[in-house]
Amino acid sequence: MLMSGHTGISARACTLVALALAASGTTASAADYNLPKAAPAAASNEALLKKLDAMEERIKFLEGKLEQKEEKGNQKQEENGDQKQEEKSDQKQEPAGGKAAEAKPAAPARKARSKNSSPPVQPTSSAPSPTPTAPANNGIIGVTESPVTGLSIGAYGEVFFGTMQNPAAGGQWQNGADGARRLVLLPTYAITPNIIFNAEIEFEHAGIAFDNDDKLHGTAEIEQLWIDFKIADPFNWRAPGIDLVPIGYINQHHEPTQFYSVLRPQLYNALIPSTWKVPATSLYGIITDGLKYQVMLSSSQEDFGDLFDLRTDANTVPLPPIPYAPGIDDLNGLVFSNPPLGDFRQLSNTMAVSGRLDFTPPFWPGFAGSVSAYYSPDTTPRGAHGDLGNFLGRSSLTIFDAEFRYRIPDTGLELRAEYVNETFGNPANLRANNDTDPTNNVGKTMYGYYGEVAYHIPLGTILNSEWEAVPFYRYTYQNLQTSGFAGTDLNLPTGAGQTWFHTAGIAIFPSPQIVLKATYQKVINHDPAGARSDSVLGGVGFFF
Repeated sequence: MLMSGHTGISARACTLVALALAASGTTASAADYNLPKAAPAAASNEALLKKLDAMEERIKFLEGKLEQKEEKGNQKQEENGDQKQEEKSDQKQEPAGGKAAEAKPAAPARKARSKNSSPPVQPTSSAPSPTPTAPANNGIIGVTESPVTGLSIGAYGEVFFGTMQNPAAGGQWQNGADGARRLVLLPTYAITPNIIFNAEIEFEHAGIAFDNDDKLHGTAEIEQLWIDFKIADPFNWRAPGIDLVPIGYINQHHEPTQFYSVLRPQLYNALIPSTWKVPATSLYGIITDGLKYQVMLSSSQEDFGDLFDLRTDANTVPLPPIPYAPGIDDLNGLVFSNPPLGDFRQLSNTMAVSGRLDFTPPFWPGFAGSVSAYYSPDTTPRGAHGDLGNFLGRSSLTIFDAEFRYRIPDTGLELRAEYVNETFGNPANLRANNDTDPTNNVGKTMYGYYGEVAYHIPLGTILNSEWEAVPFYRYTYQNLQTSGFAGTDLNLPTGAGQTWFHTAGIAIFPSPQIVLKATYQKVINHDPAGARSDSVLGGVGFFF
C-alpha cells in the first residue's frame, strides 16, 4: 500500500533501487521483473534499470493521483465548512438581496438560485450568472448528491389560499385556493467548467391551459432555456434562448423566499409583466468590485393581447373588420404584450435592447440596488388596425427602473423601494386607443413606485431549525392611464388605471428554504365603481 505522503513514496522507491543494486550478481528475480533467469550481467543490469525507470514513472503517476484525491477531499471539507458557515450567517448576519457582500432577503434559499450563484462546476475565470439558476452544489433538489458530475436540479413553488373580493361579482368576498400556483424545476448542467446549461420548467395553476394564450387555466412551459459561455469576469456570453428581461429585482429573483407578501409586488404585475421572459441573447460581466452589468437583445413586446389562434398564417393580426384585444391597456399595463416564445409566430421583426447595472458598494454594508432600462423602437404588430379600419403606425416603448434593498447592519430593520416609468412614443397608434372602448385608453406614460419596511425577528430553534418572523408593510402607487393619449377613442382618462395598494402581513421562515405567509391587501383606485379587490391570503413557498 502506498503511503499517503510524497516522502513515503519516494523513500520506498529509493529502497527498491538500493535492494536491486545490492542483489547478488546484480541479477533480478524473473518472478518480479519478467527477466530471463540466466541473463548476462550487463543485459540484466540494463533491463533492471529500465524496469526501475518504469517503476519510478508509475510511482510519480500514483503520487499525482493521490495528490488530486487529497486536494479533492480537502476542497470538499472546505466547501462543507463554508456552506455551513454561509447558512448560519444568512440567517443571522447577512443583509438583504445578494451574497455576503451584498444585500440579501431575510431568509434566502441556501446558495440561492440568483444572479450571484455559481454553477456546480466553478469556472476558473467567469462572472456570476445574471439570471437565476439552480442552487450551486444542490445535487438533486437538495435531497441527494447528483449521480452526474456537474448536474444540479433545484425547485421552487407556491400554494395560495384565502378570500378575496371579486369585482366581477360586485365586490363579493369569495373563498378559494390556488392549490398549485406554480411548481418549477431548475436543471443546471456544467458541460465544462466554462460552458453551463440552464433551464426552468414551470407548471402553473395545476394544469394545462384551455387556450394557447391563457395561463390562468394552467400551463406547462419552458420559462428559461440558455447556455452560458464563461469567458472572463468582465465579458461573458449567453447564447440565444429564452431568458428574463433584466428589469427590476423581482423579475429575476421571483422565488417565493425572495419577497414577503403572498402575491408578488404589484409593480411586477402590470408595469413589469413578471415573469417577463423573451427569446433573447445577452452579454454580462463584472465591471469592478460591487458593480455588474448585463446587456440583452430580444424580441420586442407586441401590442396584441388576444388568442394565439387569431394570429394569421401570415403572422399578422386578424384583418379588418375582425377586432382583437390590445396587448397594452390601462388596467393590465404590459401583461398581455409579451411575444410568443416559439414557432416563429412573433408579429414583428423589431428587436428590443435592455440593460442593467447591479451595485453592492463595498463601502456600504447591507446595501444593494440596480438601475435598468428597456427600449423597443416599435410595439405595433404587422397589420395593426383600429375598429374603424384605420391602420396603425409605429409606437416605441421605453422603460426605466431603479430599486434598492437595505438591511441595516446589526439590526433587524430592512428597507426596500422601487420606481418604474414607461413612455410610449406615439400612444395614438396603440390598439387600446383605437378600439371604440374609451375605458381602457393608454396615455403617454405609465409609472409606479413602492416603499417597503420589514423587521426580522429570530424565533429560536423549533423542530431542529432556526425560525425567523418578518412582519412588513408595503405602500404602492401606480398610474396606467395618464392624460394625452389621443387616437380615435374618447380622449379622457377614467381614473381606473390610478391605483393604491396597502399591503401588510408576516412571513415566517422555518428555514431559509421554506416560507409561510399571511397578507392583507387593501386596493383603492379612482374608478367610479371602486377597485373592490381587497384580499386576505395565506401562502406556502419553498425554494431548494
